Amino acid sequence: MDFALLLAAAVITACVFCNRISNKFGIPMLLAFILLGMFFGSDGVVHIPFDNFKAAEQICSVALIFIMFYGGFGTKWSVAKPVVGRAVLLSSAGVILTAGMTGLFCFFALKIEPEESFLIGALISSTDAASVFSILRSRRLNLKYRTASLLEVESGSNDPCSYMLTTILLGIMSGKGIGAGDIALTLSAQILFGLGAGGILSYMTVGILKKFSFTTEGFDAVFVFGMVLFSYAVPTAIGGNGYLSAYIFGILLGNRKLKTKKALVHFFDGITGLMQMLLFFLLGLLSFPSKMPEILGVGFAIAIFLTFIARPAAVALLLGPFHSRLNQQIFISAAGLRGAASIVFAIMAVTSGAAISYDVFHIVFFIVLFSILLQGTLLPFAARKLDMIDEKEDVLKTFSDYTEEVPVQFIEFRVKKNHPWAGSMVKDILLPPETLLVQIRRKDSKEMVTPDGNTVLNEGDRMVLSARANGIAKDVELSEITLDGENEWAEKRISDINLEAGRLVVMVQRGEDVIIPNGKTLLQEGDVLVIKESRGPIMKRREKR
Repeated sequence: MDFALLLAAAVITACVFCNRISNKFGIPMLLAFILLGMFFGSDGVVHIPFDNFKAAEQICSVALIFIMFYGGFGTKWSVAKPVVGRAVLLSSAGVILTAGMTGLFCFFALKIEPEESFLIGALISSTDAASVFSILRSRRLNLKYRTASLLEVESGSNDPCSYMLTTILLGIMSGKGIGAGDIALTLSAQILFGLGAGGILSYMTVGILKKFSFTTEGFDAVFVFGMVLFSYAVPTAIGGNGYLSAYIFGILLGNRKLKTKKALVHFFDGITGLMQMLLFFLLGLLSFPSKMPEILGVGFAIAIFLTFIARPAAVALLLGPFHSRLNQQIFISAAGLRGAASIVFAIMAVTSGAAISYDVFHIVFFIVLFSILLQGTLLPFAARKLDMIDEKEDVLKTFSDYTEEVPVQFIEFRVKKNHPWAGSMVKDILLPPETLLVQIRRKDSKEMVTPDGNTVLNEGDRMVLSARANGIAKDVELSEITLDGENEWAEKRISDINLEAGRLVVMVQRGEDVIIPNGKTLLQEGDVLVIKESRGPIMKRREKR
């Protein structure tokens, strides 16, 4: 027991250091985790004996649930909405086309049996959300034409389709006599129950988080953790797609206004990071590099066909009718990284009992290594060469945890007894330079006031001020508005615009300048406004003496 804990601590520490090294040298982080697992594995230097595919499948499936959930939770719907149609087309029809073309290649070119050929195609048909998200964020790829959002939605939502294809083919190969009607019924149940469960459970979770007050700080995150498990387990128990449900649950929950959103982002960012470490390390641990030469020819041929023919052909067929630019299509093709889900599904195939003659686990494992090493490493280079970088964009704003990236802080302090501000109106006090009074929390009550010049400060009030840099005050929610030529606020002073009760403009970004505004600030076309949102019915627009 002590040795196992010591080993686990050493592995986690090594993964953290691998993360720093991978960022420094531009190597995809997840590749480092796989190689570390291979280093510790049966064929590696440490020689940890591990070949339990069944245990690996169960552990990796749980890890994949949280990766799928966080893929949805981190996707900003308002930014993704304009491209969601194309993204879903790629994550459904694109997966089927990729699987079909790869299956035909395996059958005709490599002379693999037809059922096994299409199984291999299904296993590697989806792109990897963890790899795509990691590269977009760590390399700060600010892409044109909303390409980042398109890739985020596609990679986050296409694993369920690959999973359905895999289960159907495994059912056929097991000799259960599955017909066209059974396939249609299975697909319908997987999609409907998956979508329904994700939607219903997200609605329930949001309702509980808003109405129920947790007595211990942090228990709201523990509650959501449990609901993530429910989002997978409930639809799976009734024949639905648990991975689809977890993704839908994540995207609906992540795009709702929650008072504990920042804490949830921090919590699940850490949990998902740990799950990625565990999953990729375990997959590396399960592999046997000594078996690679046996599948090298087949694996390399499939990897080349998938990367340079199947994926580009599927992208061109589906995005061509939308008149997508050629450089965008080429980049999206290059960003089709394979990853953890493909290997987890390959483990499912090994443990399914279906008659499989080829070593599909190591074939898929090799293809994933090839994809992450080649495409993952060269993706930033491809973005520059294809003229896909737009410095005016910010890829971090395509993720829903936007408030973590805003260069404004919130400072909280109390108006103590005999303080000179006690009893004064806001307009009569002198605030520090480049600060704005955002919110007042009244003494001995839950009342929160969004102030104006006539608001009176009382002894014991807690004042929240905005300034530059990182924030420390809690319970402050932000949203962003960009003023275009049609916006009625353009060319008006802040004092003249009509804001809803409880909302306040706390920052104006104008080009490279960050402005802490007041009522006299003149808004201009192109300004980016950061707005402190209303906290609900307990907030007031103004209070007069």
